[in-house]
Amino acid sequence: MRALIVYVSIHHRNTEKVARVIAEVLGADMVKPWKVKPEELLKYDLIGFGSGIYWWRHHWGLFKLVENLPKVEGKKAFIFSTAGMNIRWYNHRRLKRKLIEKGFEIIGEFSCRGWDTNGWLAKIGGLNKGHPNERDLRKAREFAEGLRTKALNPPASKSP
Repeated sequence: MRALIVYVSIHHRNTEKVARVIAEVLGADMVKPWKVKPEELLKYDLIGFGSGIYWWRHHWGLFKLVENLPKVEGKKAFIFSTAGMNIRWYNHRRLKRKLIEKGFEIIGEFSCRGWDTNGWLAKIGGLNKGHPNERDLRKAREFAEGLRTKALNPPASKSP
């Protein structure tokens, strides 16, 4: 299985820490969205899309890449993030919708708290200093192990 992780990690490298753990488990390549051509993604069996959460959504660079992707059929993907306010279903909703519109099958989502010093939070030292921590990274590793199983062992088709 060929895996790729497309990620953005800017302020404190929160998301990069998570991306590296997932990449290690999956044996995945890692790339920034502005350093890869959309057609290059098509040679991978599993693609992860992740970033910190900025104002309740993933980084614009991921959206730009996804918008430029051709329609795919059944290509497997996963979504991950780090956030000051870790509300996965809400933070992932826009990217998930865009990936599904492109034809991706989302086989997993992961999120954890990340140190957030955006805007006024910098004045108080931020939220979640020290995250992602070892426990968060252990959970990311467990998530990646589950992804590997799902990607390599698709569910049996139902008989009529």
